[in-house]
Amino acid sequence: MKNYLLTNREKEIFDLLIQNKTTRDIAQYLEISEKTVRNHISNVMQKLGVKGRAQAIVELIKLNEIKI
Repeated sequence: MKNYLLTNREKEIFDLLIQNKTTRDIAQYLEISEKTVRNHISNVMQKLGVKGRAQAIVELIKLNEIKI
């Protein structure tokens, strides 16, 4: 059994990010605040030890956490 790195919500957010959605788009779609979206993204970047969204996406793809 695989240990998933991302929570379901984090995965939802990154799946939307790779569809080129903005923080605002994601917040509206998931009915949460933009700050909450940014917090989730920030948490993932911290887990991965990366500095930006793009780097986080690359790492998550390498780890098979998300698919393009």
